[in-house]
Amino acid sequence: MQYTITGHQLLGFSESALGKNRYQTFNPQTGTATPWKFCEATDSEVHTAMELARTAFERYRELPGNHRAEFLRAIAVQLEQQQEDLVSVYMQESGLPEGRARGELGRTTGQLRAFAAVAESSTWMEVRIDTAQPDRAPAPKPDIRKCMRPLGPVVVFGASNFPFAFSTAGGDTASALAVGCPVVVKGHPMHAGTSEAVGRCIQMAARQTAMPEGVFSLLQGSSTGLGESLVRHPATKAVGFTGSKAGGLALSRLGAERVEPIPVFAEMGSINPVVVLPSATEPGKGWAKAYALSVTLGAGQFCTNPGLVLGIEGSGWTAFSKALAAEVDAVGTACMLHPKIASQYQELQADFFAQAGVNRMTSKDEDQADTRATGGVALVSAAAFRKNARLKREVFGPFTLLVTCEDQQDLMRTLTVLEGQLTASLLGDETEIQSAAGLVALLGEKAGRLLINGVPTGVEVCPSMHHGGPFPATTDSRFTSVGTDAVKRWIRPLSFQNFPEGILPPALKDDNPLGILRMVNGKMTTDPI
Repeated sequence: MQYTITGHQLLGFSESALGKNRYQTFNPQTGTATPWKFCEATDSEVHTAMELARTAFERYRELPGNHRAEFLRAIAVQLEQQQEDLVSVYMQESGLPEGRARGELGRTTGQLRAFAAVAESSTWMEVRIDTAQPDRAPAPKPDIRKCMRPLGPVVVFGASNFPFAFSTAGGDTASALAVGCPVVVKGHPMHAGTSEAVGRCIQMAARQTAMPEGVFSLLQGSSTGLGESLVRHPATKAVGFTGSKAGGLALSRLGAERVEPIPVFAEMGSINPVVVLPSATEPGKGWAKAYALSVTLGAGQFCTNPGLVLGIEGSGWTAFSKALAAEVDAVGTACMLHPKIASQYQELQADFFAQAGVNRMTSKDEDQADTRATGGVALVSAAAFRKNARLKREVFGPFTLLVTCEDQQDLMRTLTVLEGQLTASLLGDETEIQSAAGLVALLGEKAGRLLINGVPTGVEVCPSMHHGGPFPATTDSRFTSVGTDAVKRWIRPLSFQNFPEGILPPALKDDNPLGILRMVNGKMTTDPI
């Protein structure tokens, strides 16, 4: 490793360790603390980071897109060059296997390069030009030109379950940097060492590509006070968060209560309902095994974990339910990210099993270490499910609830009571699905992504992906945190009326110096005016 994990804050190109309080991260596999000690960030360090970002924004937003693209690609290269050390730290703090670590790092570098291409193309600016018509009657038409502009410094909260891809150099950071917004990351306290190691790669890339100091900073802390200070700081213009519903709502309230309210784009979890039509219950289809693997993947610590499976009563559904439970049992125990997460999972799972009308389908828990969890499957009638709000909660871990519906009308009634979701899945043959148009429409009202004959875990990073959903899956269903449209969270439109050519932004100039696709008088073109 080219550097030592110090536990310090990374403020622009400098380090700081003003905080007197220290904390350590935890190795879930060994049950011991990791060797590093981290300083709690102080209010003074928050102020320094945000003021550096505010100053950097004045220059960074005006850089050509290819310069920001160079920065993002340099981060990807740094991560690849430091891969062995990064993977080692990641595994020590997360308990996740090497294959998962390397795969997630690959996803992270892929995202950085995808957003570099977005920065380079400048298509995110969505240029619209309506030229003047001075002779129009009864009143002349002015020259009006519009493009998207970056909001300003963005605060990103690292996610517990993706130490690479949804944290320090993850999609929120990459998408904000792509469109000209400096980023201040609040590292997740469960993987502070990973956050610092990645943060130093970003810091190095910023130096190499001559970015303005303050384009990136990393602040660490184990208390909620740090996050509150970052959201409240007047230089903060937007927030990206992936985590619990309670955490997301708390940050949203803070953002709304400021003197100048700001958007908080929070992804807050989902139970991701799955509808199993009768044809999909046939053993030869293999859906019981596929869904058991999806439920237990990564110890169930995914926001797209299928936590609710609904079917219509009958011999096929009964056989499917038993097969799914048997497959989940066969997986055995898995290591979770932290003792606290494992404990919360075990308590919540036990509470589900204790509810009236709920039947446990999987075997009893084995004796478990602090960080290990056993998969669980429970079965309940649709009527009992609808009456009990406690059964509609997300269980963060390898658990799913099966709901038996009397018929399709009962199924529709049950889906109606669900809150907003990230995903909804439908399993069945083409004839069944085509005859269930109302079912598909209802699922579309509830979720941000619909799947037919697939599992919801595994979120493809591509332009057509939407990783968001109606409240409470996210705070704003119009936006995604995965895919290139993620940049839309960090930009706003600005119109320029009757501006002289010499002071227009390059994207709006007559000769189109950026060579980008623009809408000019209602037609898409790259031609000059």
